[in-house]
Amino acid sequence: MREGMTYTRHFMLEARQHELFGVDLGQGISRRTMLLGALAFTLWDGIGLAIFGVPSLNWLTAYFLPPLLVTVLGAQPSKRCDRRTVLAGWVIAGQYQVSGHRPIIRGGRAVAHRSEWIPRPARWERQAPALARTLGAATTERLLGGADVQDVPPAGPAVEMKTTARLYGPDYLLKVAAPRGRKGRTR
Repeated sequence: MREGMTYTRHFMLEARQHELFGVDLGQGISRRTMLLGALAFTLWDGIGLAIFGVPSLNWLTAYFLPPLLVTVLGAQPSKRCDRRTVLAGWVIAGQYQVSGHRPIIRGGRAVAHRSEWIPRPARWERQAPALARTLGAATTERLLGGADVQDVPPAGPAVEMKTTARLYGPDYLLKVAAPRGRKGRTR
């Protein structure tokens, strides 16, 4: 398998915030990281405040550590794809595990039948042992389920194909490529 180098990574310029509310931040923090942190803290702490109320001193870590970890780890560049962050990889992997992959047929002109989608057991087979240890074998079996028989489209009789190989020369190709109104045109 061939592998190539990504040279455009060197041309990525990030906007950095060097000062915030009069405080000098030195080399600066990436504005994308700051936005991610603001969103993570707002969502997590907003949900926590709405459900549990103002935290006590003992629960303060539960309000600040998860969004801090998501911000610090998620804003790093991904090792798998040069143009993505780790958080983008997490989101794509989660979306794949939840809803699966809908195949693209004929460039999206044909809609794939539900039986052509990758089923949940095939998507979750790598995580099945860990799920069985955590949730128990019965719950894991119910989650993974089996193949749905009703989703499989009926198969018709076999289609016999008769192929014929033809070789077209340049004279025939010129005749086909010539405009319809003008026959015998030469250059």
